[in-house]
Order: sequence, then structure tokens, then C-alpha cells
Amino acid sequence: MKIIRTALEIHQYCSNLKKTGRKIGFVPTMGALHDGHLSLIDLSLLKCDVTILSIFVNPAQFNESLDFKNYPRQESEDLLKIGHRKVDAVFIPSVDEMYSKNEPMLEFDLEGLDLVLEGKWRPGHFKGVITVVDKLFRLISPDKAYFGQKDFQQLCIIKKMSAALHPNTEVIGCEIIREPNGLAMSSRNALLTDTEKLEALIISKTLFEIKDNWEKSSIQELLNNAKREFEKSNLQLEYLEIVDAETLNSIYTKSNSPSIACIAAKSGNVRLIDNIILY
Repeated sequence: MKIIRTALEIHQYCSNLKKTGRKIGFVPTMGALHDGHLSLIDLSLLKCDVTILSIFVNPAQFNESLDFKNYPRQESEDLLKIGHRKVDAVFIPSVDEMYSKNEPMLEFDLEGLDLVLEGKWRPGHFKGVITVVDKLFRLISPDKAYFGQKDFQQLCIIKKMSAALHPNTEVIGCEIIREPNGLAMSSRNALLTDTEKLEALIISKTLFEIKDNWEKSSIQELLNNAKREFEKSNLQLEYLEIVDAETLNSIYTKSNSPSIACIAAKSGNVRLIDNIILY
């Protein structure tokens, strides 16, 4: 496993691979790896000739400096976790390596996908996301790039950006990996106390109940029942919306279009998101 820390070296490494005709699979992460990340790696290993992982905590997508500072960083542990897998290279750049001073963010029309759900609560977040993903795609030129569906809105946005700017890269969404108790795996889970982890189970429980009752109740009834349960909990609910899976706009009546329930809540000081596909 090759560890690369500079943009020049990763670009040269991938350019040489491209000349051999081998297919590159890419798994971009912010580290603090868990089984969700490892499932993406395993898919890449299965489908591609070469697998490259990146570990980079991207400051441009954080709205709060304290959140960026507290984000879990555990490079040594991450490298141990993937050591027995046949990852070809890990790209671990510094912030200075990825961003020059006063560098502007990528300007790209996301046609409103960035203004709903997370976009309402984290203005500018997705501009930081597409900026860094565009940079990584330009350096690595992957044939396939793997992203978890837990960040469903992010997946939709990256697919839109990539289709326009990186048409030779296939962006692949991969199923959410959950703890045995239902909690969606997330790097932020490491910041939760044992009590907060238990309290956070209301997030996945709410989504499962919405799915289980999808055919029996109206959308408004489903949302009202879920929000009443949150009022009894210690979590701070930021949003719970049922949206069209393509436009991400809230829906209030059922249709034949795929729908998804999306949620964001705080357990203590840790912000968690999750979703479930309904139809």
C-alpha cells in the first residue's frame, strides 16, 4: 500500500496507471474509518483493477470552526484498518496541499439541490464539497468513485457535478451500513457518549417506522407522529422531511416517483444525519 501526500505525486501515479489501461476505483473519505467506509473499499476492490483511498478533512465544507477542529482524526488507526485489504494507494494531503491562499470555491449551478435539507442549515457546505471532490477527481481521474447513501443529498449533488465536469467518472452510491441496533455508521459516532449513542437510536427508529407505515398513513400523519416522539427525547430535531428522491423537494402527497425520508438531529453537541428510501 503506497501512501502519497502531495498532489503532484498522486496525479503522476494515476496518470501512469491510466496509461496501462487499468480501471481506477476511488473512495474519498475524511478518515475516522468505519465499516461503512470499508464496504466502499470492498466494492471498489471487487469492481476495479486499482483502488485508491483518500483521507482529507476538508475545511471548506465545515460551517463551524469548532466542528472542524473536533472532527475525529486517526490516521494511524485508519491505516491499520485497511492494512489487510489490497488498497493500492492512500492519498493523505495537508490543507495547504489542497488549497492555495484565498483560492475561490468552485462555481457550479446545482439547480437548487444545495438549497434544501442540509443546505438550509449549512449554507455554503455543498460548495465546499463539490470544490474538494472536483479537485480530487482532477488529480485521480477515477473510472468509478464510491460514496455512501447516508449522505444522500451529497451523493445527488456530486453525481450532478460529476456528470457535467467529469463525464468519464461513474459516481456510485452504496447502501447505508448500520450498527446492529440500527444506528447509521458515521465517523461522528465516535464523538458520542454511550448515553448519547443510545438516545440517537430514535433517528433510525423514526425512519424505520415511517417506512413500515408508508402504505397506512398520510405523509403529514407520518411526520407528525415522528416529531411527537422527538419531543419526548433528548435530541434536538433540525429537520425531518419526505422528499422527491430526484429533486430533493419536499412532497406532501404520495406519487409514483421515488421518495426518501431525510433527517438531521443533534445528540448532545454531535450532529447526525440519516435517511431511508420509501418507494
